[in-house]
Amino acid sequence: MLLSWPAVSAPLPAGQRETTRSPHGALAIPCENCHTATGWRPIRAVPEFDHNKTDYPLRGMHEKVQCTQCHVKPVFTDVGKNCQDCHADIHQRKMGTDCAQCHTVLGWNNAVQQVKDHQNRFPLFGAHAAVQCEDCHKGAAVGQFQGLSTACASCHLRDFQKTTNPNHVSAKFATTCESCHSFDSWLGAKFDHSTTGFLLTNGHANVPCASCHLNNNYNLTTAPTDCGNSGCHLTTWQQTNNPVHPSAGAAFAVANCSGCHNTISWTTAIFDHSTTGFLLTNGHANVPCASCHVNNNYTLTIAPTDCGNSGCHLTKWQQTTTPVHATSGAAFAPANCATCHTTKGWDSASFDHSTTGFALMGTHASPSPTPCAACHVSNNYTLNSADCMGCHQSAWNSTPSFGGTVPDHIKAGFPATAAACAQCHTITKWSDGKFDHAAFGFPLTNSHALVANGGKVPSCESCHINSNYSLSITPNDCGNSGCHLTTWQQTNNPTHSSSL
Repeated sequence: MLLSWPAVSAPLPAGQRETTRSPHGALAIPCENCHTATGWRPIRAVPEFDHNKTDYPLRGMHEKVQCTQCHVKPVFTDVGKNCQDCHADIHQRKMGTDCAQCHTVLGWNNAVQQVKDHQNRFPLFGAHAAVQCEDCHKGAAVGQFQGLSTACASCHLRDFQKTTNPNHVSAKFATTCESCHSFDSWLGAKFDHSTTGFLLTNGHANVPCASCHLNNNYNLTTAPTDCGNSGCHLTTWQQTNNPVHPSAGAAFAVANCSGCHNTISWTTAIFDHSTTGFLLTNGHANVPCASCHVNNNYTLTIAPTDCGNSGCHLTKWQQTTTPVHATSGAAFAPANCATCHTTKGWDSASFDHSTTGFALMGTHASPSPTPCAACHVSNNYTLNSADCMGCHQSAWNSTPSFGGTVPDHIKAGFPATAAACAQCHTITKWSDGKFDHAAFGFPLTNSHALVANGGKVPSCESCHINSNYSLSITPNDCGNSGCHLTTWQQTNNPTHSSSL
């Protein structure tokens, strides 16, 4: 206690002033305020002294302390004012001399709010807020309050060593507990797996740690795409038979799982076939893989147009008879299927004949009315001529059978060329040949027209006697041409021959 005695006005009795010296020093209060008539000791249970009038009013725990516990000497003014004058510093001066930084007169255990909040380099949050000081600062008498480590392991090392899910020691976890744990609760730890470079998404999100970290191995250096090599899915990879992954080539290698699989669902694999350069469209889109990749052969290097050579359609190519592909030349080679066929339908083939330089028009149009075999006799598709005679030779040879209505092409010496045929014939209708007589300087008009058109008068042979189509007659050369010479000679009204 800190005492500073006030000057008391009540004087001592005259006899007492002269014969008695007070052991209390300059204490100017009547003795009976503290003592009784029976003796100096013990003093009264409740002395008549107002401590509030001193420089050290009694508050809190000090109000209940007996006078002699602080005033151990008769001279009451010899008591110091500092806490350590009465109270031993159990902190061994490690916390300084200002006890009021942490304690109050209400009691040693009642720390002020500043200390309770621990607002220094280690604020007390969560569960730490309810911890007693001595739980961390061990031993109140010799406790360490300054320089104490703020690392979790300094207090929780034993918890770290006892943890089995997972075993932190054998897993070689760092003692940076705050990476997974929070101040609120030691349990319910959360680890941010993305910090390892392997983000846990979809199917990976709820997998128990031990499913991947076998035998408490947390030193894995697995990439998110290294599904098989990591060991997690290696057994599944080895057992997969649709296709058989271990023997299906590089695309199905154990390191390439992400090419088909994702974390949403391991079993619903999707392969982007376009990455091979062979886009699956139309009829190819829903074909089972094994239909093309026979005997688990996924090392094929097939171009989208290599239908026959690939083996997929080779048998059909060999069996096709309209035309017989195997003997029909380069246009029907196994590597040229795409010339006629598409992925929409293998059977509905169409050949662009114009690519050969001979467009099919009119009666030539295929398949109706002219079938391919009508021109490509004996499966001969190696034709490289647009000459009419290649197909119409027999019709050209049979012109004498038509009599005079159709010139005898052989006797007439007509050129057997496409250009010559085109002077009379069209691709619309071969038998409806028409010759433009005007093109040779002799237009057929009136009665001459009937001759050309098969009228009742004699036909072409009437003028072109003995199939002589090398005539060079002008339209005015009626008599000299031979056509009308006999008539001219026989005319007698007047007689033309003697009238010159």
